[in-house]
Amino acid sequence: MVGMSGGVDSSAAAAWLKAEGFEVTGVTFRLWLDCDLRSLSDPRSCCSERDMQMAADVARILGIEHLEVDISDCFFTDIVEPFALEYEKGRTPNPCIACNSMVKFPRLREMAEGLGASFIATGHYALSAAETGSTSLLRGVSKEKDQSYALYRLGQRELERCIFPNGNMSKDQVRAAADGAGLPSAQKRDSQELCFISGGSYRDFLAARFPESLAPGPILDSDGEILGEHHGVAFYTIGQRSGLGLASPRPLYVVELDSERRAVIVGDREEVPGQWLRAESAIWVRGRPPQEFFEAAAMVRYNSPPAACSVKISDGGFEAHFKDRIWAITPGQHAVIYQGNEVIGGGVIAAAG
Repeated sequence: MVGMSGGVDSSAAAAWLKAEGFEVTGVTFRLWLDCDLRSLSDPRSCCSERDMQMAADVARILGIEHLEVDISDCFFTDIVEPFALEYEKGRTPNPCIACNSMVKFPRLREMAEGLGASFIATGHYALSAAETGSTSLLRGVSKEKDQSYALYRLGQRELERCIFPNGNMSKDQVRAAADGAGLPSAQKRDSQELCFISGGSYRDFLAARFPESLAPGPILDSDGEILGEHHGVAFYTIGQRSGLGLASPRPLYVVELDSERRAVIVGDREEVPGQWLRAESAIWVRGRPPQEFFEAAAMVRYNSPPAACSVKISDGGFEAHFKDRIWAITPGQHAVIYQGNEVIGGGVIAAAG
C-alpha cells in the first residue's frame, strides 16, 4: 500500500517496489484544500486535482491499482483547525508532523490491514529497521533530504509495516529512477510546505479563514515598554527581525510571543532563545527513552542541523540543554532527539530560553 501524492518521490517509491516484485496498490488521499485562495489546479500545491491526476497516470503506467480516498473532513478537523489555533496561542506549528502521525500513516495502515497488504510505503527520505521487539526509525542516507524529523511521532503499529524506498537515495537518484521508468512526475518540482494552502501564504489563509488569530496588540521591549502595535501575533515568529515596523538605533528581534497579552516582545539578538528548551507531549520511537538523563543531538525545526545537547526526562516531556547556542528555538515547533542516525523520540516545544 503506497501513499502516492502525485510527486516524484512517491512515484519513484511505487516504481521501485513494483520492480522489486511487490504487488503494489497506490492510494491518493484527497485532503482539505483552501480553494478560496487559489485554484485546485495550482501547481504549487501537493493536493490539487492536477496532482490527483498525476498519481493516477503514474499508477496506470506502472500497471498498479490506484485508489482515491477522501479524508478532507478529518483533515480539516485534526490538522487545519489546530494549525490555526496554535498561531492564536502565539506558537509556530508544524502541521506535517501532525498529519503523518494522526492522519496519513494511520489511514494507510488501516487500509493495508483491511485489504491484506503486508506493508505500507511512502516517498519519504528515511529508513526503518526491525529490531528485537520493536522497529527503529533512522535518518535517510541523503542528509540534505532526510525527512525522519517529520516521522518521529509514528507509532510502532505503523513503523513495523513501513518501507521507505527512497531512504538510501539522493533526490537526483530518485528523479533519475522516475525518469528511467518513464514517469511523467520525474521532473515535477517539489511542492510547497503547506499542502492545504494552495499557493498562498499562511498569513493570507489565517486572515481569510481564522481572522480571530489576527487581533492587534502591543509590541513591547524586554522591560515592558510599548514600542508600537502589531496586527496579530500570527504574523511573527521567534527570531524575526524584518517587518517589525519599529524605529530603533539597534537591531531588534522577536524574542517572545505572549498570547495572553496578545503581545510581541522584542529584544537584542542574545535574548533570542537558543540555549535550552522544554518539550511536552513526548513520543519515544521504541516506547521509552534510553535513560532518564542522556547525551544526544536535537533538531529544533525541519532541516536544522542536529545540535549536541543533554536530555533530561520529565513528566510527559523532557528538557534539552545545548552545548553551543543555537538560533531561535520556537514554541510550537518540534524538538526531535537523535543518537547517531537513529531517531530516539521528540516532543512539542513548550518553552525555551
